[in-house]
Amino acid sequence: MAYISNTLLVVCLVVLTRMPFQLASTTTCVFIGFEEHNSFYLEGDVVIGGLFPLHYHPESFEQSFVKKPVPSGHKYFLSRALRWMRTMIFAVNEINQRQDLLPQLKLGYHIRDSCDDIPVSIKNALLLVNGQSDRGTGASTCSDGNRKVSPVIIGDAASGVSMALLRTLGPFYVPLVSYFASCSCLSNQQEFPAFMRTMPSDAFQTKALAKLVSHFHWTWVGVIGLQTDYARSAIQLFLQEAARYEVCAAYVHFLAVPPVKAELEALVSRMKASSARVVLGVAGDSDMREILAECRRQNVTDLLWIASEAWSTSQALWADFKDLLAGTLGFAIRKGDIPSLGGYLGGLHPSEAPTSHFVAEFWEETFNCRLNNSANTHSHGPEAKNRGPCDGQEALSQVYSTYTDVSQLRVTYNVYKAVYLVAHALHDMSRCVPGKGPFPNGTCGSLAQVQPWQLLHYMKQTTFTTGSEEVRFDENGDPIASYDLMNWQQGQDGSLQLTKVGYYDDSLGSGKDLVINRSALRGHEGFQPPVSICSKSCRPGFRKAIRKGQPICCFDCIPCAEGEISNETDSVNCLTCSEDTWPNEAQDQCIPKKIEFLSYHETMGIVLWVVSAFGALTTLAVLGVFVAYRKTPMVRANNMELSFLLLLFLCACFLIGLTFIGEPTDWFCQFRYTAFGISFALCISCILAKTVVVMMAFRATLPGSNVMKWFGPMKQRASVVLCTSIQVLICVIWLCTRPPYASHNTRFLNAKIILECVVGSEVGFWCVLGYIGLLACMCFLMAFLARKLPDNFNEAKFITFSMLIFFAVWITFIPVYVSTSGKYTVAVHVFAILASTFGLLFCIFIPKCYIILLKPEKNSKQHMMRK
Repeated sequence: MAYISNTLLVVCLVVLTRMPFQLASTTTCVFIGFEEHNSFYLEGDVVIGGLFPLHYHPESFEQSFVKKPVPSGHKYFLSRALRWMRTMIFAVNEINQRQDLLPQLKLGYHIRDSCDDIPVSIKNALLLVNGQSDRGTGASTCSDGNRKVSPVIIGDAASGVSMALLRTLGPFYVPLVSYFASCSCLSNQQEFPAFMRTMPSDAFQTKALAKLVSHFHWTWVGVIGLQTDYARSAIQLFLQEAARYEVCAAYVHFLAVPPVKAELEALVSRMKASSARVVLGVAGDSDMREILAECRRQNVTDLLWIASEAWSTSQALWADFKDLLAGTLGFAIRKGDIPSLGGYLGGLHPSEAPTSHFVAEFWEETFNCRLNNSANTHSHGPEAKNRGPCDGQEALSQVYSTYTDVSQLRVTYNVYKAVYLVAHALHDMSRCVPGKGPFPNGTCGSLAQVQPWQLLHYMKQTTFTTGSEEVRFDENGDPIASYDLMNWQQGQDGSLQLTKVGYYDDSLGSGKDLVINRSALRGHEGFQPPVSICSKSCRPGFRKAIRKGQPICCFDCIPCAEGEISNETDSVNCLTCSEDTWPNEAQDQCIPKKIEFLSYHETMGIVLWVVSAFGALTTLAVLGVFVAYRKTPMVRANNMELSFLLLLFLCACFLIGLTFIGEPTDWFCQFRYTAFGISFALCISCILAKTVVVMMAFRATLPGSNVMKWFGPMKQRASVVLCTSIQVLICVIWLCTRPPYASHNTRFLNAKIILECVVGSEVGFWCVLGYIGLLACMCFLMAFLARKLPDNFNEAKFITFSMLIFFAVWITFIPVYVSTSGKYTVAVHVFAILASTFGLLFCIFIPKCYIILLKPEKNSKQHMMRK
């Protein structure tokens, strides 16, 4: 690194400081450098500069620093970079032959090898903008062999190299048009105002990549890259964009440049141990080659690779790693069509070798032979030394080469567009009318001596069409982003078939920008998208709970709480159902709650209404017996009129139980409680009157007693009405203040709506019950006092038993009623009504019916009067 820095500093200082001397006197300018003839050059009115990475991967060696260091060699030769160079030449020649574009101007070119190396790129870029040839070993001055200054440079391929060039040439506003640099950092016009490109920015590529992994639900993705500005920027943007789709990086690893073996081993071991089966590789061909070689060595063959555009169409990797790369997906810049380019490239002949070492090296590399008088110094290895002479029968049509492959013109097409961008800018400049120009005082740019900053202005305003594509640029000098989604498929002959399976077009807007034809995808055996997740998806009915200290893609699935649902996969929160709905068993949807009330159709309701009907019919049967035997002593002796009334009221009590069954409504609730209170008040009032009559009857037998005149039939009926009217008054006040009403109750059973009658006023309800209890206590007291009165059939003792049963039922009812809920509360109420009514019926009337029907001999006046 010290060597590179020092060399760079020396080169920059020497070349930059010699510029003013060149203007003052050419005799004092001397080029200090190594002789190098590798370039393409064509003289023209305007010479366009070009930088292409024909060689890459510099050879490292120790410097002694005791003598002048020699230039470092490079290991690899990139045939497609030669295609890019030749495409630039083709485009310039095509423009020179046109009459509608720059008809009065001849374009030239000066193309050099950047070696994908910053020091070499800066050196050659400075040679281009100085117009100086580096053939100066035998030249006495810098003017010997000079070439025209290039006011614009098409290059370089790498983002990091382009940034270094921009920082060097920036003060001179020399436009740099890159055909392959995609780092979004280069869009910063404040830092790089002279930069333009025909390659879309990584800001769009990372959006496309994030949407791609999200489309296949890959939420756990490995990310690897190099310690370069391009990789760091692209990965940072990808991670930011992926977070919007809840996609996490299982690991992010940056490799040194060039990669170190120990670091490669550690990286692949980490990839092998991770559950992420999808890996995004942000690197170039050569670096991916080393990563893939280590993957094969450690038998990591089950990964699906997502290729950055730097290697998404690389044919070179397929030949050696087809077993690892089948099914690879990657976005490539849109393919273009350049008519006649294939024939031009295929027409390359070794006769051009004497004028270009690039052609000689390519020919020798392709056919593994050595041309006569070749000065090729870039071929390395023992196989290069043992090459035989070329026999002159070699033809490019006989072999496959990435140089002649025009089936995937992507970067090549960008080079083509970059040349046309410069040509159209010059054409616009040539049509400028003095006085109406864009510069101060309406001046126009001069084509006689093109100033870089003037050309840059026209380039940023230029819009043109190549073929069917309209080429335009935004305010940052970036083209409209558009990519093809490529799937690496193996052809029948084992070759790589780069199949377009979708596209991304940022101009179409969100939701329509990414289109994927999944049926066209292929891998090793069809295409089954791998599972690349940290945690399995939470199905509906569960929610995600993020694990503490881990990314959001790592979570546990927790069932939704009671009353909550989740109706989507991977729900973050559960939704609470409304008051009228409740989760189903799977807790993935809210369903209407079951409305519960004591129905006539359920078992408990059927039992209660059958028992109620049976009680009413039994009461009517007893009433029939009493009516039939109304003239017998048994009936007449037991206050026949009150007995008839009591039987009617008991029948009403049995029927009142039916009003507690069925769907409650407001009026129904008001009726049931009112009817219940009044009917029982009537029954107990009748019993109270009968008890009082019994006691008074015995007192009336005493000499001189006229008490019975106060308890005649009219007085008895009046006492019943009076006692009942108090209950009626209580009910009226209750109904007028806070009456009972129907309510949807969810307090006790969340999954059900209990449709019940609410008493409204608790005071009113307990007053009704309390008054019934008061009448029952008075009745019990009277009956208890009269239980031993001398009589053959003393009714008071039966009333006492009936009141004991009545008290037992209703005292038991109170705690049970308070502790139950829903329809069971109603059932308890009905049971209390039926039990107490049956107690009154059986205790008071069954003994009489027994005598009337089964013991008629006792139903006589003599028997009744016997003591």
